[in-house]
Amino acid sequence: MIFKLFYTLRIKKYLTGFFIILLSMSLYSCGPLKYKPVDARKVSPNVNERVAKNIEEGRGFRLMDGKKKGGTFDFASSNYLWRATLDTIDFMPLVSANYSGGIVITDWYSENNNQGESIKISVRFLSNDIRADALDVKVFLKQCDQNLNCVVSENRGKLSNELMASILKKAARYEKVGIETNKKKKPYRNIELGTED
Repeated sequence: MIFKLFYTLRIKKYLTGFFIILLSMSLYSCGPLKYKPVDARKVSPNVNERVAKNIEEGRGFRLMDGKKKGGTFDFASSNYLWRATLDTIDFMPLVSANYSGGIVITDWYSENNNQGESIKISVRFLSNDIRADALDVKVFLKQCDQNLNCVVSENRGKLSNELMASILKKAARYEKVGIETNKKKKPYRNIELGTED
């Protein structure tokens, strides 16, 4: 009886070991874990350069940078028009803010809870350049009577022009601050802008 129990435990142990070896061999041959020889002359001795190159090529990631705090999104913070638009219309509730689609749409907004009149703004980004034809700002006006029969129309007047001017001024200010900050970080060469100091 003891011999039989010992024999079955031994077989289970061998089978488990066999499956572990088989699994590790299959994972090793898949590619990400496969050994790839590297020429040491082509690899930088600087650790930060290697990390940046690996992240740029998609071969690595960072879990915690230490400098970043929760709630900051770097994908949109470098786009000055995007930031300026969100800062300009931050008093209005947003329905959609799609950075990859290049559109911001607010919800209907009325001052002093005025049920009879409300506005809605949509901003579409046509370019990342800070210029007037990079934005398509539309303001919609909803007017309702006492029976809540509402009429929606596009307001093509002064308000949309003022919004666009405000967004462009803020974006230009953000860009100027970004350039100055970049020059302080890299005083000898400004690679992002393609200029040399």
